[in-house]
This record gives sequence, structure tokens and C-alpha cells, in this order.
Amino acid sequence: MFVGMDLDKNYLQVAVMDEKGKVLQNSRIDNDLKQLDRFFDKIGSPSRVVMESSCVWYNIYRHLSEERHFDVVLSNPIKTRAIASAKIKTDKLDAAKLADLLRGGYIAECYVPDRRTMDLRELVRHRAALVRMRTKLKNKVHGVMLMKGITISDAPYPFTQKYNEKLKELNDYRINGYLNVIESLDREIKDVSDKILQLAKNDEMAKLLMTIPGIGYYSALLIVGEIGDINRFPDSYHLCSYAGLVPSTHSSGGTTYNGRITKTGSRYLRWIMQECVYVHIRTAKDSNITRFYNRLAKKNGKSKAAVAAASKLLKVVYWVMKEKREYHHS
Repeated sequence: MFVGMDLDKNYLQVAVMDEKGKVLQNSRIDNDLKQLDRFFDKIGSPSRVVMESSCVWYNIYRHLSEERHFDVVLSNPIKTRAIASAKIKTDKLDAAKLADLLRGGYIAECYVPDRRTMDLRELVRHRAALVRMRTKLKNKVHGVMLMKGITISDAPYPFTQKYNEKLKELNDYRINGYLNVIESLDREIKDVSDKILQLAKNDEMAKLLMTIPGIGYYSALLIVGEIGDINRFPDSYHLCSYAGLVPSTHSSGGTTYNGRITKTGSRYLRWIMQECVYVHIRTAKDSNITRFYNRLAKKNGKSKAAVAAASKLLKVVYWVMKEKREYHHS
């Protein structure tokens, strides 16, 4: 039996199909693990189970794979839909299509990291989310100041202690409200950063990555969490493709055109590599990557040069992780 599951936050549509393609059952059940267990107790153990990646997949996937020991496949929804596109789309049809594609071996699978890597990934992403929230609030403060024509000349560095004291003296209810939330976020970010620092000190791969100029403890753990098992990438180009740091390509009539980067895959990995490359350029002024950046910046501008240099830096990350050795300057 092959089972296809269409997931929703409130319910699950589950289609059961035999090896000949006959749908044995196509039922809707509540999104509840006890209900799911009762369903599988009735039908028995399937050969394989497939579900699409969504906001609710993780808990169900872990339960079926770790608690019930089923062979569970996580489907890439974009690539799978390209194979199983249809004019008529319902939950029942989607569940049956997933089961049928699984039966035929046409599912485009997603990589599922182990529990430790997943926990690490969620921790560093949580910090990134907190920092984004804080940045939005700081921009709100700047917006109020611009609207009211306020400048603080005797505290040149924004959001330092002295700068914040000057802001509070303005006695603006909006600025004071934003500052209160920013200070709360500062404490949360510090607590999470302390946890990440302790993990980085005990993670061998993170310590190796920190030997690369431009990569600190936070970026090292984010890279480890986003990449997971480095051996799933056959070469460094595939890793850059996963990060969306390769140019899009269109070939027609014997002519090949290279466009903007694809921006597919892990946006967190793409973001952190572009952040790290600027630090690398400042701190390793005579490295191959910095020289490459400087040559390209004169020709194509700093923005494009930084993206290309980030791709090269990610290739260095690949070999450090692949060979489990420290970075050596060249």
C-alpha cells in the first residue's frame, strides 16, 4: 500500500492506494496524532507514505517515521506540482495523486535533517527573526524622527545608551513605545545569542567554519544548520545552487544567456553568505576571494561582485566541511 497525505492545519486528507493503482480509501481525518494512529491501525502498515512540505509537516513526519517506523517521504510541493499539474484540484485528488506518484517513483523529495540539525536550524532562525523585528522597530523610530525633523548630533551612533536617553527626552509616546519593545528584544536576542555561542564552542564543524575569515559563531551555526549533511551535495556547485547563488541560464539557438541568480533553495544560507562576504573582504584583504571581488567590482559594480564573491566563499565552506579541515589562506 502507498499512502498520500494532503495536510491542512485542521485536517488531513489521506488516500490509500494498492500496487496496481486502485484507491482503497480516501478519507478526511482531524489533524490529530491519535486520530492518525487509529487510521493506520485500521489499514495496517503501508509500504511508503508521502506528504507535501507545509507549515504542519514536521510533527506528523516525526511521529510516523520515529514512533511508527514508517518509510515517510517529504515531497517538494513546487516540483511535484510541476509533474502532477491539473485543471481540477481538490484535497481528495491531491492525496490520490501523491500516492500514485509515490507508487510510480516520481516524487521530488525534500531533504529532512536529523532532529539535532533541525533544532539547531530553528534556534538560529529564531534569532534571525528577532533581529528582523528589532530592525523594523528601529526604522519606525527613524521614521518618526524624519517626520518631526528631529536630529541627535551629540550621539552619533544610533541606539546606543546615550542615543536612547536622548530619544526618551523627546517624550514622544511612539518613540518611547518602540524603545520599550526594542529593549525587550535586545534581552531576548542576547539570551539566544548566548545559547548559540555555547553550541558553537562544542560543535566541531562550526569551529572549523570559524577559521574562515568573515564567519563568526552565529553564521557558522546557521550554515551548519541550513546545510545539514554536506555529503548530500556531490560538489560545491550543487551547494551554491541550493543557496540560490548561481546565475539563471537560458539557452536557445546555440546561444546561452546568464541572468540573475536563481534565489531558490535556502534563503537563510543565501543571506548569511552575502553578509559574511562583506566581513571577509574587510578582514582578509589579500585573499583570492577579496582579489576576485575587487576585480569584478571595477567591472560590474560592488553589488554584483559581492554576490559572485559570496558564491565563491560558499565553495570554500563546502570544502572545509567536506574535508573536515581548517581554512588555509591562499
